[in-house]
Amino acid sequence: MKRLIHLVTGDDNATLEPSYFWSAVALLIGFGLEIYCTLTGKPFDLQAYGIGAAALLAGLGVSAKLRK
Repeated sequence: MKRLIHLVTGDDNATLEPSYFWSAVALLIGFGLEIYCTLTGKPFDLQAYGIGAAALLAGLGVSAKLRK
């Protein structure tokens, strides 16, 4: 669990870093959607989802950089 917390926190390992947190959330949602659509037989394009999520997260990263 400590290693997972380390992935979404900043340099001090105590402060939650929003860009890391939302990246982890987007990744988990993408995998969840892929599994759900595979089990139900519905189409899902993980690549298109990834491109959209990456664009959103890049904007979040830029805003975090400008905030500092």
